[in-house]
Amino acid sequence: MKKTLTLVGALAASAALALSGCAQAPGTDAGSSGSAAAPSGGASSGGTDASGFKACMVSDSGGFDDKSFNQTAYKGLTDAKTALGIETGQVESNAAADYAKNVQSMVDAKCSIIVTVGFALSDDTLASAKANPDIKYAIVDNNDPKAYPAAKNLKPLVFNTAQSSFLAGYVAAGMSQTGKVGTFGGQKFPTVTIFMDGFAQGVEYYNKQKSKNVSVLGWDEAKQDGQFVGSFEDQKGGQRVAQGLVSQGADILFPVAGPAGLGGLQAAKASGGKVNAIWVDTDGCVSAETYCSNIITSVTKGLDVSVTDAIKAAKDGSFDNSPYVGTLENGGTGLAPFHDFDSKVPAELKTEVDQLKADIVSGKITIESKSQPTS
Repeated sequence: MKKTLTLVGALAASAALALSGCAQAPGTDAGSSGSAAAPSGGASSGGTDASGFKACMVSDSGGFDDKSFNQTAYKGLTDAKTALGIETGQVESNAAADYAKNVQSMVDAKCSIIVTVGFALSDDTLASAKANPDIKYAIVDNNDPKAYPAAKNLKPLVFNTAQSSFLAGYVAAGMSQTGKVGTFGGQKFPTVTIFMDGFAQGVEYYNKQKSKNVSVLGWDEAKQDGQFVGSFEDQKGGQRVAQGLVSQGADILFPVAGPAGLGGLQAAKASGGKVNAIWVDTDGCVSAETYCSNIITSVTKGLDVSVTDAIKAAKDGSFDNSPYVGTLENGGTGLAPFHDFDSKVPAELKTEVDQLKADIVSGKITIESKSQPTS
């Protein structure tokens, strides 16, 4: 397969445009000792750093407890606070109308670095970075090779999840009893379809290696079209889409839909063991442990580590605007442990997946997805 590279979009972006307020992140204390007074809609926490360095974050509409990419990115902020002894600030977005004002609230809070989470915040992040060259910015899950380089203070944090999703597709094909697996997205954005491309190609590779005919429901790679909930927050919609795939015979689900994907886990759990799932972004057995008995593995993204590293670089003076690209090789993406399925996944399949990972890292196997990030 030929490798195709282009800019990456975001996994989670809300289509909701209704006006709504901003919420404080879970577990924070806006009145913590040493915190600067937060502007309306913002929250500050902790901070005894003599240098006055402050790291801040603006979520996408899923919020910091979405059990997906916002939550993992937020962990990067709290890890940085613990490791570096810095002051932090954060604000949640509930709708697209919040993005610009939330980013500005972090500027007003005199943040040293502002991390925004998701493709949907791209325009507002870029505009703020250009207007405030003395503040460092990092954006999770998006890179615009044409526009971003003009902002020397803006660093993209992106992930080649097509690689790890390829492994997930191979595992799904090897574990399916019906010969049908299903995937669906929240909305049709590049960092959703990159998962679906990799997953479909992993199933295809399994079929070629094993002379099997496992089919993928919910995504047509050639047409770049498939099943989407239309939202990243609609869990009932996610459950309906998942049940539709199950009714067509899918016994393993691969939801790429943020909180809406929990509907897929609900459908799997309701099946009484007939249907299982592979989660994305985080280790689902940690972030959504209620469903661990139905989660074979998860495609992970090192959002927390990349966020912490960007903050550390901003603090120690080594920050630059070159994109961070998480890969199988650098550990920025991968497969989570099999947890409850460890004894159920055949040893042969585990060995094959390990070899596939090595072959992708070495370049022996290349992944074709128009949504793969550039370095």
